Amino acid sequence: MNELQTLTSYIEEQVSGHAFPATPAQLYDPLRYFMTLGGKRMRPVLTIIGGQLFGVSKEESIHAALAIEFFHNFSLIHDDIMDAAPVRRGKPTVHTKWNPNIAILSGDVLFTEAYKQLAHYKDDRLSELLTRFNETATGVCEGQQMDMDFETMSTVSKEQYIEMIRLKTSVLVGCAFEFGAILGRADVGTRRLVYNFGVELGIAFQIQDDILDLYADPEKFGKQVGGDMLSNKKTLLLLTAMELAQEKGDQRVDQLLSMSDPAEKVAAAQALFHELNATEATRLIQDAHYRKALQSLEAIPIENSRKEPLRRLAEFLMNREL
Repeated sequence: MNELQTLTSYIEEQVSGHAFPATPAQLYDPLRYFMTLGGKRMRPVLTIIGGQLFGVSKEESIHAALAIEFFHNFSLIHDDIMDAAPVRRGKPTVHTKWNPNIAILSGDVLFTEAYKQLAHYKDDRLSELLTRFNETATGVCEGQQMDMDFETMSTVSKEQYIEMIRLKTSVLVGCAFEFGAILGRADVGTRRLVYNFGVELGIAFQIQDDILDLYADPEKFGKQVGGDMLSNKKTLLLLTAMELAQEKGDQRVDQLLSMSDPAEKVAAAQALFHELNATEATRLIQDAHYRKALQSLEAIPIENSRKEPLRRLAEFLMNREL
């Protein structure tokens, strides 16, 4: 993990060293605050490692990596507003610390910062980078809309949920990795394998996040544990529990959704989902997507030894602690 830690530190230095204007302070102070809250910087790391696979230095990849990270954080600021989330990475969200209007504008600035980073590439690769970035940004918005639509839908299938997280979360992971391949001028077939690795890893990562949301140690998770359950959010974990309960004629999941006491509801969900084997069934789906990601990684036509950083990164992401 030393190499990954070195790359993460490099990206952290670049992010923290990015100079936002001093004024208007109400616009830029929230960005300075939010961008120093940390995070794993997984997506920009993928961009740099993806570039290294094809002979691109981290110094050349860093602008594409920062574009990914700025866009990701833009989406987080806006998601927190829509979800009315009080905490992000263990600290107050931007709309909580300031207000929703300031958070909207600050997030918009991060979106434009992503384009500024991509504009550093003046050659023929810029068109490919912009095409993939724009497709990805549209997909993320579509996924977010699907997520919001699910709130008012009486039934959501597990297939619909997987498609939603593919768009909302995973296409950005795929884009991050493919950016490195674009910079390295990889052929179209190789780029597709690279992209698929990122997408499938992103799906597995998000499914794991659903599980962590209910079962994680709050000190390590950085978000409100049980937040999805408290809002009756239709995660894969909840949908799986509903399906298993329906098969058994068990009404307890329906009863769980109507509970009002937060602590009691989270504890009841943890126990019931375990009893129904919903947690294990959800992990099996996660593992299936993780294996698809590894299959795409193995198929990338470069030496196996050069893929080792990505194997280690994938393993690290799939072994986050509950």
